[in-house]
Amino acid sequence: MEVLGYFFAIVIGLVMGIIGGGGSILSVPVFVYIFDIDVVTATALSLFVVGITSSVGSVGYIKQGFVQFKMAFLFGLPSVLGILFSRRVVLPHLPEYIINRWGISLTKDMFILILFAVLMLISSIKMIKKYDRARIRKSEEINYTLLVSQGLLVGIITGFIGAGGGFLIVPALVMLLGLSMKQAVATSLFIISVNSLIGFFSSLDKIDVNWQFLLSFSALSVIGILVGVQIAKKIEGRKLRPIFGWFILVMGVWMIIKELFLTQF
Repeated sequence: MEVLGYFFAIVIGLVMGIIGGGGSILSVPVFVYIFDIDVVTATALSLFVVGITSSVGSVGYIKQGFVQFKMAFLFGLPSVLGILFSRRVVLPHLPEYIINRWGISLTKDMFILILFAVLMLISSIKMIKKYDRARIRKSEEINYTLLVSQGLLVGIITGFIGAGGGFLIVPALVMLLGLSMKQAVATSLFIISVNSLIGFFSSLDKIDVNWQFLLSFSALSVIGILVGVQIAKKIEGRKLRPIFGWFILVMGVWMIIKELFLTQF
């Protein structure tokens, strides 16, 4: 099983390089279901892997000029505040059982994974659905209020579920701010790299880290993203959005089925 887990480390990088996110959509389930790591620790380890991998991947996009730094910083700074709030205030105070009555048992770990999956489904629907780009952004001016509010929301959710936020950031940059898919993917990777690493290091005093395992897993993921970035150069931007959407839709449905039904047997 561990061999399969390390294989997915490479796949995580490939996904992030091609679609600008989705790494933690795989890394959290891999850590939990294959390496049998508790969910809170898995979300923190995921942030490190995604942070390191996206940092490497964003270098290529920076050289190509696709990263929109102004939007990245305006979006990223409030995200950092949201991440710190979630990981330092919310997560440590969650009870072990969210629901434990009426024959229903919902643990903190199950709650986090189910919330993670639900958000994946919502994002996938937005990404798969066709839209008219002319109606998305009527002005070339940046909506600063929208940038800050979206950044704060993504940060809170990212910190809570341990996701890098790509499956939330990319739709926001494309559908709300009117970036091209290539620009959104590139800017998303840059934002994810900063957000994820801050989220991880803010959690170090709450978890035990096997650094040899974590660095080995991250190295494989970095190899994957270097290959993924090269593949992305040859794929049209309009084709990336629905691929991204269908991918996270399948993963979200599987996780909900796994947590609500299969864990009972």
